[in-house]
Parts: sequence; C-alpha cells; structure tokens
Amino acid sequence: MRGSKLSQFGQQTFFVGPALLFFTLITIIPFLMGMYYSFTDWNGVSGNVSWVGADNFTAIFTNDPDFWSSFWFTVRFTVLGVVLTNIVGFFLAYFLTKPLKTRNMLRTIFFMPNVIGGLLLGFIWQFIFIKGFATMGDITGWSFFNLPWLGDATTGFWAIVMVFVWQSSGYLMVIYIASLSNVSKEVLEAAEIDGASRMQVLRSIIVPLIMPAVTIGLFLAISWSFKMFDLNLSLTKGGPFKSTESVAMNIYNEAFLNNRYGLGTAKALLFFLIVAIITVIQVRVTKSKEVEA
Repeated sequence: MRGSKLSQFGQQTFFVGPALLFFTLITIIPFLMGMYYSFTDWNGVSGNVSWVGADNFTAIFTNDPDFWSSFWFTVRFTVLGVVLTNIVGFFLAYFLTKPLKTRNMLRTIFFMPNVIGGLLLGFIWQFIFIKGFATMGDITGWSFFNLPWLGDATTGFWAIVMVFVWQSSGYLMVIYIASLSNVSKEVLEAAEIDGASRMQVLRSIIVPLIMPAVTIGLFLAISWSFKMFDLNLSLTKGGPFKSTESVAMNIYNEAFLNNRYGLGTAKALLFFLIVAIITVIQVRVTKSKEVEA
C-alpha cells in the first residue's frame, strides 16, 4: 500500500514537476523579486540597490500626476473596451450560429484579427488612419475621415478603442459560439410555443444560460484592456503629450526609459493589486448570476 502511494506520488511529480518548475522560474520568482524591488531605489542596471521602504508608493500617491492620468485613461479605455468587445463578440456569435451558408467563412474572417500580433496590427492601423482615411476623405469629402485620428487626445482614444474592439471581438465570438451551441433547443422551442418574442428569448433565456461564457468573456476583456500596451505603443506612443498613455506604458517608460526600476515595479505591483481586486469582484458577481438549464 505504501509502495503504491509512493509510486503514485512519483508519477504525479514526473508529470507535474516540470510544469511547476518552469512556472516557478518564469512567474513566481520574478513576481517575488518585483515585490522586493518595489521597495528599493534601483536603476535596473547597476549593482547598487538601495532599500527605501515605502517611499516609492508615497511618491506614486503624492507626486506622480502622470501615473494617475494614465490610470484614468486606462479605466475609461477598459470600461469601453470590455463593454464593446463583449457586445460585438456576442452578437457576431448570435448571428453566426444561425443557418447561414457562409457562416464558417465569416467566423474565420472575424477571428483573423486576433491572430495578428498587437504591434503589427497597430502599425497596420496607423497606416490606415494616416494614409487610408486621408485618401477616403479626399474621395468622399466626409469630415469623419479627415479627423486627426492619432494627433488629438479624443480621437486618439477612440482610435485605440476601435482597433482593440476589432482585434479582440473575434476571440470572444468563438467563446460565445461554443456557449450558444450548447443552449438546449427544447427550451428555445418551448419558449416559442409559449409565444415569447425573439427579444424575450434572448433576454430571459439565452443570456442567463450563457452566463458562464459571459464570466469568461468579461474576465478576459478586463485583463486585456488593463494590460493593453502594444496597440498603445504602435498607434500613439502615449501622445500627444501623454494624453493617451496607458498604465502599462507609463510603467514601461518609468522602468526602462527613466531608469527608475524600483519606482516602475512599485507602480506595477500597485496596478496588479487593483486589477486583481476588480477581476475577483467581477468573477464573483457574474458567477452568482449563472443558472442551469
């Protein structure tokens, strides 16, 4: 019996051990080191690391308006990004679960932007906003195409939102398609027999039954939105005058451009705690609304 347990433990160690080792080396140890460096004054290069205690966090709360400006930008972007990507992803999935002849092709088309890397996608859309929209404006005369899409704080914000939604909706569409495909046909048929309208079926039956997918979709969209960096870098670089700078870019600039690695990791740790609290609350709220068919 004892030998059997030891054998079972050895098998578990053999299969789980390598993954746990790499997870520890790649994730846990760097995270713990980041926590340590957040309490230090270090430029990220020299071997001179000075312990400063909570001074970095005090500086963030009392003398760092750029961080809070970027945080407010990120919050606004996250609210719009989460809502729009989930709405667009859901309705794409809703219509592409209908018996359309081209639905497989359309699914592929809508998912493709998610395959393209964020930096490459950002540079493509930078060309579209600068060259493509200008050409369309000359042809059509519509003022919409002649707006300074990447040169103004307001339009720059909406440009990033547009590209983010265009890129991310396809991934959430796949999740919602999988969930919609599992909704019981008998339940939908019973609702139709009872005289329920399509809107009533959607609101009172379909949405409650796919709440597990909504939980996942919201969680992913919140995570993507808060961590958004590549689109920000390739489209606006945080400009003009840091008006479209996300928190991720602010942390990057602090650590690697200003060579204040300690302060940068303090911002990253604070940001991690805020995002963790928000996502935990979101998961608890949406899970409480999940129902069974």
